[in-house]
Amino acid sequence: MASLASASSPLPSHPSGSQPFFSIVIPTYNRPERLAACLGAIAQLDYPGDRFEVIVVDDGSQLDLKPAVAPFQPALQLSLIQQPNSGPAAARNRGVQAAQGEWIAFTDDDCMPLPSWLSAFAQAVPPVSENGADLSPMLGGKTLNDLTENLYSTASQQLIDYLYEYYNQASKTIQFFASNNIAMRRDRFLEIGGFDVSFPLAAAEDREFCDRWLQHDLTMHYVPTAQIRHAHDLSLTSFWRQHFGYGRGAFYFHQVRAQRNSKPIQVEPLSFYLDLLRYPLTLRSRHGGWVLSSLFFLSQVATTLGFFRERFLGKN
Repeated sequence: MASLASASSPLPSHPSGSQPFFSIVIPTYNRPERLAACLGAIAQLDYPGDRFEVIVVDDGSQLDLKPAVAPFQPALQLSLIQQPNSGPAAARNRGVQAAQGEWIAFTDDDCMPLPSWLSAFAQAVPPVSENGADLSPMLGGKTLNDLTENLYSTASQQLIDYLYEYYNQASKTIQFFASNNIAMRRDRFLEIGGFDVSFPLAAAEDREFCDRWLQHDLTMHYVPTAQIRHAHDLSLTSFWRQHFGYGRGAFYFHQVRAQRNSKPIQVEPLSFYLDLLRYPLTLRSRHGGWVLSSLFFLSQVATTLGFFRERFLGKN
């Protein structure tokens, strides 16, 4: 399997002295401590402070988020928008509506960007071509597990790493980035309609968004130097629920694709699943490859059951 770093050829750097203006959009719900850690990391970015703003969208939290936001407002161009609970897709769309930036960078409230995160995205922004054509792709960064002592958080992130390597390898067109670490031009986001808010649960909207992006003949580019740390605390129960939810979301993703007459997604070959189960054995981990491989297997069982749960029971 090709490494992600070689998934596509490097993009030309943006001209020095003309850094793009970014709007960082963060959906949040009932996690003030995580949000404060996220904003603390953003306050340490090495990107010029006058070239980005931060938009936090409170998706109907019962907890007061203002104490988590207030300490950062003197240092950051920071806005807090509140809306009724509508899910992360709607929250991201609301943030983009309020954004002033030419470029949007998405992350989540349980993520902490590394200092060079925005600079790495900016360096990957291509200049306008000589004929005036806009060559701007969707940019996707690398996510690091911040809870390495947590077995289930480790397994969850390693699964994402495997999918990034498989779907974004050199012989394939890049197909998927998770929504906690992506950037794109604001006008492109609006052009394709933003995130689909019709999904009945918060799962697979990012997969559908990437698929629709490609359907519009737009491109995607991996920027491994644009890194965030993800603190997604999981237990065995929440790990199962996470992947059961992914399966449920996958069903609606297939439905949406069918409604727009897209070609059916081909079932992956057996080698995909065998390589998936072997993947943890190729990595060094404190938790042991066989234990992680067992959780990979469990994740596939949960995903399959979630898919068929929606197929036969629908929204009941």
